[in-house]
Amino acid sequence: MRYCFSFRRLLLLSALSASFAFQFLHAQPAPRVQPIDPASLALDDVKPGQRGEVWTVFRGTEPEPFSVEVTGVLRNALGPGKSLIVCELTDERVQKMGAVAGMSGSPLYIDGKLAGALSYQIQRFETVRFAGFTPAADLAEVREKVTASHSPTPKPTSSLTPLTPLAPSLNSVPPPTLRSPLSALGSSHAPTPLTPAFTLTGLSPAVADLFAPRFAALGLSAIALGGSTQSGTNENPKSKIENTTLRPGSAVAVAVATGDITLAGTGTVSRLDGNRVTAFGHPMLSLGEVSLAMCATEIVTILPSSMSSVKLANTGAVIGTISQDRLSAVSGTLGPGPAMTDVEVTVKPLGSAPRTLRFSVVRQQQLTPVIVAAGLTQAIMGSNDAGLANGFRLRGNILFPASQSLATKSLYAGPQGFAQGLNEFVQGLNANLQNPYEKTFPDHVTFTVEALAENPSVVIEQFQLSRSTARAGDTVQATLSWRDFQGATHREIIDLTIDPAWVGKRLEVVLAPGRTLDELTGRPRLISASELRSFPAYLTAIRDGRPTDGLSLAIVETAEIFSDQTIATPETPGSIERIARASDETRFRKRDAFLPLWERHVLPGKLTTTGVRRPLRIVE
Repeated sequence: MRYCFSFRRLLLLSALSASFAFQFLHAQPAPRVQPIDPASLALDDVKPGQRGEVWTVFRGTEPEPFSVEVTGVLRNALGPGKSLIVCELTDERVQKMGAVAGMSGSPLYIDGKLAGALSYQIQRFETVRFAGFTPAADLAEVREKVTASHSPTPKPTSSLTPLTPLAPSLNSVPPPTLRSPLSALGSSHAPTPLTPAFTLTGLSPAVADLFAPRFAALGLSAIALGGSTQSGTNENPKSKIENTTLRPGSAVAVAVATGDITLAGTGTVSRLDGNRVTAFGHPMLSLGEVSLAMCATEIVTILPSSMSSVKLANTGAVIGTISQDRLSAVSGTLGPGPAMTDVEVTVKPLGSAPRTLRFSVVRQQQLTPVIVAAGLTQAIMGSNDAGLANGFRLRGNILFPASQSLATKSLYAGPQGFAQGLNEFVQGLNANLQNPYEKTFPDHVTFTVEALAENPSVVIEQFQLSRSTARAGDTVQATLSWRDFQGATHREIIDLTIDPAWVGKRLEVVLAPGRTLDELTGRPRLISASELRSFPAYLTAIRDGRPTDGLSLAIVETAEIFSDQTIATPETPGSIERIARASDETRFRKRDAFLPLWERHVLPGKLTTTGVRRPLRIVE
């Protein structure tokens, strides 16, 4: 009996031991806790061999840690006083994908202290994955600028720094290597900034492809695969994104457009000091002091790639304002978003209900026109409607503060006509939206696209005068013949009554598009800011252009034109000219140009590029 009892006890102990061993082998590791309000680790205290944790979002909105080991510090790698911490990505998950576009700013903790933020890719196609980290002191330097200069009113920038380090890819274009100063040496191992995961939502692939070079030229390349929980309507889907508590390691986006068109760069929060947010660990566009929308974000998944892994994200509501875009980070404050320009595009197809596209755009001189044009192009080209196949009339209205507005009207022969004239449209919109006088941006921009029942393109076949010499009081007949889009011929005869004041003058009869005649009569295609002295004068000069549809028929003489703020005066006395030019050389101009004596708008609602000149001599 004593033997049996001992044997049974031995069996029981063996079973319990096996059970404990099984539980030990298969137990889940205790969840790692993210440091709360950690102190910063000085760069001199970062040593090779130290182990750390990087927090980032792999999916959803909750940050998770992954392990790294410090390899060393590259002193002055990004410039004098701007060093880079190099770490090996020892976590098995990250070893497979490397540093990911969208992980920019993921905080690195060593011994419970903030050491830096993931920001640079060291090399591509490596067998062992490494990454570069911006030191914590550089993050703090950018954060302090928010306190020193934060203001809800944006300071307009005179130019956009075209930095190639901020160009992910658009659609199927592979992401280019983002260059650092070291890359000029031709080394494939130069540290290159991780790009924010730029996502472009609301544009069809055709429109995204069309605008890819324009965005890339501004340093804003993007992948078209992205989402947004916000739209320009009031029917936005409810999302848990906005209810997420932001903390270091959370995903965050910086948006230059929100609504039905969303263009945002997704990165990671590096540190959170009260309502001050520092993220990315490198610049977004290197604009300095800015006023950009900070948005909540959720990560859908990560697309691993040996070339460049990337996070796919849904951009949520605006949760604050980014006011600093610097070398070491972007930084701003939680709360109200920045002032943006609201854009509304209404398309009125033939035989179907109107549809409207609504979005808001950052107020920045180079970005605003391109993004507005992209949204307008989407409304025109990016739908299943065939109602715009013949052409459309585009009416625009730009509303500035103090109820000052600028109305425009253009005619296009089908969507492709607009695509072909896109350069000119963006250039004109850029001139209209930029205001060098009152340092302001439009509050609201509206467009209405009206479908045409027939193609407006025509071909001029003949333009002739009944005579080339006439007397005072005579009537000269101008015959205009043209062929429409379907090949049908048309003819119009226009009577030109000769004014006695024209006797003895050698004149010309000009038939040309309105913009061509504008230039012939001394009006520049693009008005220089130096030629004007006030914002009202600027708006007046833009409004005074001739119609862009049809043709302008004019009787003109060559004269010496003296212009004051683009208003032309012929044959100005020399004394007045000398006084004026002495007071303001740039405002006044003198040039030879055509002076219209009589003018008429013909073929309204038609499009042609024909220009014809015929001599006309008036005798007694």
